[in-house]
Amino acid sequence: MKELMIGNAAVARGLYEAGVEVVSSYPGTPSTEITEFAATYDDIYCEWAPNEKVAMEVAFGASLRGVRSACAMKHVGLNVAADPLFTLSYTGVTGGLLVCVADDPGMHSSQNEQDSRHYAISAKVPMLEPSDSSECKEFAKLGFEISENFDTPCLLRTCTRIAHAQSVVDQQERIVPEHKPYEKNPAKYIMAPANAIKRHPFVEERTKKLIAYAETAEINRIEMGGTEIGIITSGACYQYVKEVFGDSVSVLKLGMINPLPVQKIKDFAASVQKLYVVEELDGIIESHCRNIGVDCIGKELFTPLGEYSQKSIAEAFGLPAKETITADTAVPVRPPVMCSGCPHRGMFYVLSKNKITVLGDIGCYTLGSAPPLCALDSTLCMGASVSGLHGYHKAAKGEADGKSVAVIGDSTFMHSGMTGLANIAYNGSHATVIILDNSITGMTGHQQNPTTGYNIKGDPATKIDLESLCHALGIARVRVVDPYDLEETEKAVKEELAVAEPSVIISRRPCVLLKYVKAKSPFKVDQDKCRSCKRCMKLGCPSIHMKDGKAAIDNTLCVGCGVCQQLCPFDAIQEGEN
Repeated sequence: MKELMIGNAAVARGLYEAGVEVVSSYPGTPSTEITEFAATYDDIYCEWAPNEKVAMEVAFGASLRGVRSACAMKHVGLNVAADPLFTLSYTGVTGGLLVCVADDPGMHSSQNEQDSRHYAISAKVPMLEPSDSSECKEFAKLGFEISENFDTPCLLRTCTRIAHAQSVVDQQERIVPEHKPYEKNPAKYIMAPANAIKRHPFVEERTKKLIAYAETAEINRIEMGGTEIGIITSGACYQYVKEVFGDSVSVLKLGMINPLPVQKIKDFAASVQKLYVVEELDGIIESHCRNIGVDCIGKELFTPLGEYSQKSIAEAFGLPAKETITADTAVPVRPPVMCSGCPHRGMFYVLSKNKITVLGDIGCYTLGSAPPLCALDSTLCMGASVSGLHGYHKAAKGEADGKSVAVIGDSTFMHSGMTGLANIAYNGSHATVIILDNSITGMTGHQQNPTTGYNIKGDPATKIDLESLCHALGIARVRVVDPYDLEETEKAVKEELAVAEPSVIISRRPCVLLKYVKAKSPFKVDQDKCRSCKRCMKLGCPSIHMKDGKAAIDNTLCVGCGVCQQLCPFDAIQEGEN
């Protein structure tokens, strides 16, 4: 049966058809839907793990027991999982293990655009890169064969365009391979130095075998066309090249991007007059070509920044631009903004009003950095707000006391904020950490986490109590506030900043987009009472705007949170009718 699928759904289908039995992941755009779609197959056990390191270790445990397993993450999540990955390269696997990683060229939803191919090279593990949804499915299945045949974890790399673009996928039956019996094997799986030093030669020999495989693998294919130009490419770039040139040039499409073939590239280079390498981000294929003595044109023509497109590739080759359709009118810019009624807005307003230095974190609350709130001073990586705040205090030698906080979401706190809080307690700084608890993992599309009380399928699960957890980590002062109550929120912030010990404020209010959160009647503005002071505009709420010199509320957006009403000094903002 054929079906139109996005790349992530196709990867999940590949996991299903390959007989995968365990999938553990942490949500991260653009990889999230892989696990969400996998969870729709009852034959696969799926879970959201607290972070990517845990997810990969769960997949390792399942592989150790002899079944096929997988984990999925975005590129920066692979940083978190790098520790087990590098040693997994030494141990190898029992059941096949596939690591799905989605890069984000152009940084649509990421804080950097690192190239995950470097991890495959550094860890010395194979990496496959599909160019459409059909290949997403087939490469996922192939990844398990490679994993088991070469005794290695295998990486499957996608990017935003492949993960979310749709193409036709031919669905097949699920085949579950026979479980491999567990056998105790300390020399293989206990990576103490005495054992690990013996496994390194195995890794090097395996790489040689993988290179030999890459020379003849069908997924590394030559498509001969005109011989004046030859292009080596992979992934989404293959689609762009084919759209620009069709069959007028020769193409070496690399489906396996680590390790790369040698003789196949040399033979292809010899068959064309001029060789180009088209690859997004870093010049990895290009460097490989030069290292094996193949002259090529790469990053001197193509940028290492952002996404490519049909247009950018055509322009790089000096081809005339194709005619495009443009809108008749200018489309207004719509920058990302916290939703109407977002529970984080009240807390950020208080922090901004009191001119408090705020170390931020990764989540939808990062939007607190945008005008008019401008409430954040830094955003680095998951959990860095808490650890960074401690360092900030230590460097300030008391000058930051009462003037700085960290903000971190509930899911992000479980991901990597706990250790930072333990460090604050253990090494003693007068730091105040604000956990923005909106009862869900918001930024990636409402996935459950250990604090919500539900698992990936929405079934009841153990709910970690944040208050008790913070106490257990050594924080004596823990209090909960409702960020819709500005007076209460400001009082809590000022009081906790005033004490000479570490503290935690849990700003608790469910995300307004959760299905069980019912919106109240929208508020309205009494035009006679409005004095155009624009205090309500300081919230940055998309429901509020100025019209004919007066404040106005869009009743199609307003959810009736009432935060703006608390700011109006003239009682002009009033509750709407039910």
